[in-house]
Amino acid sequence: MPKRNSRKTSLASLAEELGISRTTVSNAYNHPEQLSASLRERILETAERMGYPGPDPAARSLRMRKVGSIGVLLTEHLTYAFEDMASVDFLAGMAEASIGSQNTLTLVPAGPINVNPAAALQLVNSAVVDGFVVYSVAHNDPYLEAAYTRGLPTVVCDQPATDTRFPFVGIDDYAAIAPAAQALVDAGHRRIGILCIRLSPEANNGHVSPERLDNAQHHVQQARVRGALAVFAQAGIEPESVPIIERHINNPVNNVAAARELLETHPDLTAILCTTDTMALGALNFATAQGLRVPQDLSVTGFDGITEALLRDVTTVIQPNKEKGACAGRVLARIIAGEDYPERTLLPVEFHSGSTVAPPKPR
Repeated sequence: MPKRNSRKTSLASLAEELGISRTTVSNAYNHPEQLSASLRERILETAERMGYPGPDPAARSLRMRKVGSIGVLLTEHLTYAFEDMASVDFLAGMAEASIGSQNTLTLVPAGPINVNPAAALQLVNSAVVDGFVVYSVAHNDPYLEAAYTRGLPTVVCDQPATDTRFPFVGIDDYAAIAPAAQALVDAGHRRIGILCIRLSPEANNGHVSPERLDNAQHHVQQARVRGALAVFAQAGIEPESVPIIERHINNPVNNVAAARELLETHPDLTAILCTTDTMALGALNFATAQGLRVPQDLSVTGFDGITEALLRDVTTVIQPNKEKGACAGRVLARIIAGEDYPERTLLPVEFHSGSTVAPPKPR
């Protein structure tokens, strides 16, 4: 193995050793297509012998006025990004969009708890990125405001859908949930409950009042609940008669607990509409533990189309989580490159009829 030089070798000293310009050395790493194969090989072999690791990425960033990284801002705990399958699919799409761009992804997990604007600004300003994709945050979220204050290119995915300061990528959640709600109505259900995840940053683990729904700051959940209630109302089911249970943290323990609360406080229910597949899986697991058969004793619908829900053949709405991430990444790349970009992108959804809805048992 070649003996390395004990002194730190610079690009300039490598260029001097080879008798070529520093630009030529730099091109061997950053623009290899501009050099012959033999010249690039000679540069890299000499660099190896002299212990030169390659151009300093920080120095390159200063020259290019780019750092080569995209920030993904999500107001969830970091573990959520790797445990919630809708988030995993979204991040996979972001990664797919970065292929060939020489960009990395920087996760900026803000957490689901309210924070003061100064702390949010400090975190956002510390992210060494060229721009942000903000994934599903509340209206007037302090981290979103911090991203706006920083002034870097920013794309919002999912929510808030009405903030015209940023390009938007998402779906029409109000319309998207309608097929799931209609499936319950068409099966003959009239005693239906709803499970949803958090409607606003302030925690509410329990019953959702009309006032909380009206004042919700998480527009995705608000739109899905309202979309379902609109379908029920058309079928003659009064929205006020539909119990809604909310959980602030979307994890298996809370989802099962939400299903338990809903069914124990409203034992006459024959169906549950869930605004996420994870909630639907919690309902299925609770039903199984109680000896209830789905769909014979209880019908359940979900929303998202995550792998586990589809494997269990849940009646659900499949949204393009991976394509949302890829589309948001592509839009942000266009903004950073100074190219034209769409201000608003709505992606289609698909209804999976599944096998978790059936007519209610006669009483």
